[in-house]
Amino acid sequence: MEVLWINRPTHVCKTRALLALILLMWVPVEVMAGTENATHLSTRPSSLNIGALFTLNSVIGRAAKPAIYAAIDDVNSDPSILPGTKLNVILHDTNCSGFLGTVEALQLIENDVVAAIGPQSSGIAHVISHVVNELHVPLLSFAATDPSLAALQYPYFVRTTQSDHFQMYAVADVVEYFGWREVIAIFVDDDCGRNGISILGDALAKKRSKISYKAAFSPGASKNTITELLVGVNLMESRVFVVHVNPDSGLTIFSVAKSLGMMTAGYVWIATDWLPSHLDSLEPPGLDTMNLVQGVVALRHHTPDTDLKKSFMSRWKKLKHEGSSGFNSYALYAYDSIWLAARALEVFFNEGGKISFSNDPKLKDTNRSTLHLTSLRIFDGGQQYLQTILKMNFTGVSGQIQFDQDKYLVHPAYEILNIGGTGSRRIGFWSNSTGLSVIAPEILYKKPFSANTSAQLYSVIWPGETTAIPRGWVFPNNGTPLRIAVPYRVSYQDFVAKDKSPPGVRGYCIDVFEAAVNLLPYAVPRNYVLYGNGKRNPEYSNLVFDVAQNNFDAAVGDVTITTNRTRIVDFTQPYMESGLVVVVPVKEQKTSPWAFLKPFTYQMWLVTGAFFLFVGAVVWILEHRMNQEFRGPPRKQLMTIFWFSFSTMFFSHRENTVSTLGRLVLIIWLFVVLIINSSYTASLTSILTVQQLTSRIEGIDSLIASNDPIGVQDGSFAWKYLVDELNIAESRLVKLKTMENYIEALQYGPKRGGVAAIVDELPYIELFMSNTKCKFRTVGQEFTKSGWGFVSTIVDFDLKSHCIPYFPHGYLRDRKGGIMLKCSHVNENITSHIQFPCLRHSKEILLLLLTCQPPFFNSQRTAISKRSIINGLRITNVLFK
Repeated sequence: MEVLWINRPTHVCKTRALLALILLMWVPVEVMAGTENATHLSTRPSSLNIGALFTLNSVIGRAAKPAIYAAIDDVNSDPSILPGTKLNVILHDTNCSGFLGTVEALQLIENDVVAAIGPQSSGIAHVISHVVNELHVPLLSFAATDPSLAALQYPYFVRTTQSDHFQMYAVADVVEYFGWREVIAIFVDDDCGRNGISILGDALAKKRSKISYKAAFSPGASKNTITELLVGVNLMESRVFVVHVNPDSGLTIFSVAKSLGMMTAGYVWIATDWLPSHLDSLEPPGLDTMNLVQGVVALRHHTPDTDLKKSFMSRWKKLKHEGSSGFNSYALYAYDSIWLAARALEVFFNEGGKISFSNDPKLKDTNRSTLHLTSLRIFDGGQQYLQTILKMNFTGVSGQIQFDQDKYLVHPAYEILNIGGTGSRRIGFWSNSTGLSVIAPEILYKKPFSANTSAQLYSVIWPGETTAIPRGWVFPNNGTPLRIAVPYRVSYQDFVAKDKSPPGVRGYCIDVFEAAVNLLPYAVPRNYVLYGNGKRNPEYSNLVFDVAQNNFDAAVGDVTITTNRTRIVDFTQPYMESGLVVVVPVKEQKTSPWAFLKPFTYQMWLVTGAFFLFVGAVVWILEHRMNQEFRGPPRKQLMTIFWFSFSTMFFSHRENTVSTLGRLVLIIWLFVVLIINSSYTASLTSILTVQQLTSRIEGIDSLIASNDPIGVQDGSFAWKYLVDELNIAESRLVKLKTMENYIEALQYGPKRGGVAAIVDELPYIELFMSNTKCKFRTVGQEFTKSGWGFVSTIVDFDLKSHCIPYFPHGYLRDRKGGIMLKCSHVNENITSHIQFPCLRHSKEILLLLLTCQPPFFNSQRTAISKRSIINGLRITNVLFK
């Protein structure tokens, strides 16, 4: 054999050797990359189990079941979510039982689920949350709305629906919008019901309202039990009912209410989201069902109308034929819960997470127990998976799925519905950031926030087919009349006094109160009770204290509003303005024949006369050289100077001035003469017409500086004010019981055992001086600002007025004018700003501001205890334009 060698150039051999080396290196790299990718995919299991736990045969369960199955199918068919991994759902039925639900939950977790969807019951959620906390399995609940589940005690509980915390604040805003101050809460006495109503109470308190009664009934209560409950609440005064129950038994309440006549005009029913959920699940709801809830205002979860939602809704008819019930909002939340778990798993795997379970050393089987506790294993990656879930942010069929720092879904919102006819009508929206509005929240989120935006809702058709907003309360059938305390006065009985004829009292204060009550659109049964022994004026501070102690429901009379009293009771707006003034005696002085000299002192007379002569001389000097009237013999010229000087006093001078300087001097002098004449005339008029003081007291300051005794009305707050605020010694104060005592004390004066001045409230002083023929007068300024008001026990005040009936024009002016004749010696500086506006302007009227609040009846004692009808009386002066 012959071997042939073929010689090739050297550089060609080197090139081919280099290419061969690169090829040999590239093949291992490709093999290694493929192996690494295969290893990464191999860490994902081929299938994963997700548990679902809820009551299948329920309003929520019948809607959630097909939504969960649809979500599982959509996830498994989406190549971008969990590629190579099939998601399985293991469904367990809790059968509306807390015990069975707990057992089912334990059996569910035995299947090594990475997440659990449900439950719908908040009570079961409380129990299961302890289990998942131990086993590190996230619990995604689409229907458990109990606000307390958001506590740090349950870190593995994740709510994928809206919390009742926000729903109750929405209800409170609705109550405030329509002006109601009290509601009755009807609820199931379980975790969800109790905690939800507790939040409602807090929300109402912030709106200055309250829950007047909590009507709770046990889960599964019979119709007879509910009937007894509604009969009881129907005897109470509130007619605003908030119903917070579960969808499966809630209609029983309205069925009973309709049979009791509680679905008629005057009643208000507000239902939480359970009612729309129930009605939405009925396609369509029957006529009998709709007749039970006519006029009800209800809340429903608001989910934006996105393309995803519309696509899902279009598929619902197909799902319904597969055995589903009607659609409600919980189906959307159940669907999104599956997607949340799946998307979080995808991120979990991408971040290197692994699915593994380990035994819990705390769980051990014993020979005596048939429970296989060791089958409950800990999800090792549960903590990482939980944090991944809470960081998710995507758009689902229910809207944006994102959690805030408190694990609430962002942008909670509700639709406000008015049930009527054969369906419901949306009257507005509510969200925690925009409040009540007729514009969808997702639109308002895009606009600049304005805190001044007022709440808005469309009109409501209430029970009884009326559009008038119900008052929200009535007088209860088990109430008794008001007990109103009236001061039993000895003096100044024109304001308030005992009367032999009904109602047993009379006076200006009673007339004002009766006129106010007569303007109310309802009857107010009341009894007046005299306070005091009739021998001396009662202590008004004690009267106010007795009202605060609920010994009386209210007090009507000349009760002054002071700071200390407002700390224990509530007052209406003042119907009479008042304040402390100082009164001193006056005395007529006989007019002296020389009274015309008193306006000026003798020094002033001398200076004035000297100036007359001086000006006459100056004018003569300037005029006599060129003016013939100022020439002649010396005697004539001297007489001309005197005549010209004093004739200018009456502007009767006859001589003409021809020089420029002479005319300038004369103009200036005539202006001075005008001022002198005006001052003299005013002073002389005052001397001849005005009475003169016989006291050196000029006001409260000079009274404090002196050591003279001071008179104070018996029972008045002025005694305590002078001692505590002005530091006047009590030894200087003298109690005066009657108007006769006033007159005697002032006339006697300090030297004869009387007083130098009296400190009292202006209304009393006006009446006092009108009855004493103006022998006394006020001095100085009014040194306190207060008023008279009606008294009631402390409750949450409604500072806004919803009902504003009018007093007849000039009513208080006529009533006050009948008992007070204005004395000319009342200090005008005081009366000019203390009188009622209606006394100063003919177009002013007094408005009685009524808050339309329900009197709170107490069946054991009084018709109104803690919420007195006096809180419905708000009297103020306003200008009528």
